[in-house]
Amino acid sequence: MSLIKQIEKLREKALDELEGADDAREIETWRICYLGKKSELNDILRSLPRLPLNKRKDVGAAANRLKKELEESLGQREQAIGQKQIESAGEARLDVSLPGRSLPIGRLHPVTQVIDEMSQIFVSMGFQVLEGPEVEWDYYNFEALNIPKEHPARDTMATLWVDYETGDGDRQMLMRTHTSPMQIRVMENKKPPLRVVVPGKVYRYEATDATHIPMFYQIEGFAVDKDITMADLKGVLYEFSRRFFGRDRKVRFRCDYFPFVEPGVEMAIECAVCKGGGCRLCIDSGWIEILGAGMIHPKVLERVNIDPEFYSGFAFGMGIERVPMLRYGIDDIRLFYSSDLRFLRQF
Repeated sequence: MSLIKQIEKLREKALDELEGADDAREIETWRICYLGKKSELNDILRSLPRLPLNKRKDVGAAANRLKKELEESLGQREQAIGQKQIESAGEARLDVSLPGRSLPIGRLHPVTQVIDEMSQIFVSMGFQVLEGPEVEWDYYNFEALNIPKEHPARDTMATLWVDYETGDGDRQMLMRTHTSPMQIRVMENKKPPLRVVVPGKVYRYEATDATHIPMFYQIEGFAVDKDITMADLKGVLYEFSRRFFGRDRKVRFRCDYFPFVEPGVEMAIECAVCKGGGCRLCIDSGWIEILGAGMIHPKVLERVNIDPEFYSGFAFGMGIERVPMLRYGIDDIRLFYSSDLRFLRQF
C-alpha cells in the first residue's frame, strides 16, 4: 500500500472514531492514538527524510494536511462535548438559590484552650505570663536550680541532650526538661516583687504510656517578695483548683522532695474517672498528681543575687495535659496528639 493511500485510510478511521468519542477520557485516548508521539501519523512524518525526493513532497503535504484536519476536528469535538455537558447540567434543574455546603469551623486545640484558661486564672491573681527558650543551657535547666552534675535528680529527668560540645567535651545544651529555667532567667533580670507563670513545651526521654509522652506541656509559676510563706502557696493553688475544677473536687497536699525548693510538696486531684475509687488512669490510687511545688530554696535565690534573709518565694510546676484529663475524665494522654477529629471535636 502506498503512503498516500495509507494516509487516506488513517483519515477515515480517525474521524470515524472521533465521532464516537463522548467524554473527556475517550477524547484524550483518541488524541494519544492519532496525534501522539507514538501515533501512526507521527511515524509517517518521521519517515519523510528517508523517502525519494519525488515522493517526499506529495507524502509530506498529505500527512500535514491530515494532521491539521485532525487537530481542527479534535477542537470541534471537544467544544461539542463541553456544550453537551452544559446542556445536561441545565436539564438537571440545578437550583442556584440553595445554600452551599458549609465548611467545618476550625477551633483551638484542647491543650491550647487549657493553657489560655489557666493563664487567665493566674493573671487574675496578679501573675504575669512569659515564655522562654525550648533549647536551654545546662546552667539554667539544672545547676542554677540547685541540681549540680552529680545530683541524682538529673537521672529522673531523662534528658534529651543537644549535639553541642565545649572544648573539654562537656555537653551544655539540652531540650528543656521543665519550664523552671525561666524562673532563673526572670530573677536574673528583675528584682522582687515578682509573680510569673511560664507555659510551654518540655521534653523527656521516656517511654510512652497512658500518662507519659516524650513531649508535653508544663506551666511554671513562682512568686518572690517579702514575707511569702507556704500558706500563700497553698492559697494560690487552692484558688486555682476551685476555679478550674470546681469547688467540689478534692485536693491533696503531701510532702515531697525537689532540689530547688525547701520544703517541697506535691499536689494531687481526685481522679475524675473513678471518683477516688481507683482505676487504670490513677493506678488504683484514686488520686492523680498534677504538680510539684514548694518554697524556693535559699541557694537558688542566692545564685540570682536575691538575699534570702529579706525575700522568700514559692514555685510550682504543673503538667498541662493532666489538667484536662482530670477535668473531663480522659484516660489516655496520647489522645491529645493522635489527630483523631472524633476526639478533638468534643472540645
